[in-house]
Amino acid sequence: MMKKNYLIFALGLLMACSPGKETTVSSASDLEPHIENVRQQYAPDKRVALFSVEQRGEVLAGETNMPAAKAELLNKLKAENISYVDSIQVLPAADLEGKNFGVITISVANLRSDPKHPAELATQATMGTPVQVYKKKSGWYLVQTPDKYLAWVDASGVTLMDKTTFDAWQKSPKLLYTKPYGFAYEGTSTAGGTVSDMVYGDVLALKQKQGNFYEVSFPDGRTGFVPASEAVKYDEWVASRQPNGDNLVSTSKQLLGLPYLWGGTSFKGVDCSGFTKTVYFMNGLVLPRDASQQVHIGELVDTSNGWDNMQPGDLLFFGVPATDDKSERVVHVGMWIGGDQEFIHSAGRVRISSMNPSAANFDESELKRFLRAKRVTPEDAVVDLRETNLYQ
Repeated sequence: MMKKNYLIFALGLLMACSPGKETTVSSASDLEPHIENVRQQYAPDKRVALFSVEQRGEVLAGETNMPAAKAELLNKLKAENISYVDSIQVLPAADLEGKNFGVITISVANLRSDPKHPAELATQATMGTPVQVYKKKSGWYLVQTPDKYLAWVDASGVTLMDKTTFDAWQKSPKLLYTKPYGFAYEGTSTAGGTVSDMVYGDVLALKQKQGNFYEVSFPDGRTGFVPASEAVKYDEWVASRQPNGDNLVSTSKQLLGLPYLWGGTSFKGVDCSGFTKTVYFMNGLVLPRDASQQVHIGELVDTSNGWDNMQPGDLLFFGVPATDDKSERVVHVGMWIGGDQEFIHSAGRVRISSMNPSAANFDESELKRFLRAKRVTPEDAVVDLRETNLYQ
């Protein structure tokens, strides 16, 4: 999924103290080259790093979630004897009062490009996902997900915590929901009321087992009961993950027929990269969010002479090749499953297509815009859940 110019959040002029002046800023261009240099160094991809800084006369205004980026900029200006007024805010914002940690508290939270419901759906996060919280605006929070994606979540979708509370939540035993869709109930009966819907990958705090149910706690303090046949202890689940070709293909087919949803990364709907991301997550690996990010990980697979080098689980990338005056555009991704030169992808719905012109499910349009294939290993993932205690 391609994104455009997300998360540029300019602040108004803030009161600040000015360091001693060695020289006078002669023009707006004095600061801008240094700002752009630091931006390219620390935040070349606005989807995963925030450095929204601009010059207003002698004032540096804006915000960043990277203290090192601000320090680098100020050091550059000091070395050049350029005077300035520092009005750059380093997030998290002070008005969060230390509640800089968050945990998604609904089955699937829709994270948007701007703090409003009509804004573009940037990505999703499932229940139990820990997020870094940076600031609040109009009942929304700017958060960063474990794959480093920056987006806004409605206050009802996340529970804010200070470090002590967050650490206590992380230390609690966890339960992972394993069915595509279901419910947590008020009691130990599916005939009773529900507390929440559930999707594969939702993580809850495990309290105890009662008969055929697990009693669980939600991040916001609610309690409920999940059928034991529909969940597994998180440590058992993560220890059983083996992201090999056979398992990737098997889990990918559990999503067949799922509707395409721009920004979707869950069993409620997936876009193309949300689909590959979900398949790999089900096997213990967290990939970058977008196709244009996923294309930069893994090892290149040689397809110059056909598809013989492809293995199940390899990612195929599609788009527009670079030209003399335009950069390459990666706009779609699928996953190789083998068979009759077949791959599985989310296009309208999750379906299986073929690169073989004689196959009934041949996808000529995708073949024409095929760019290259990559083989992803655990070392390429943003997070290997088997090695990182993301939920515990």
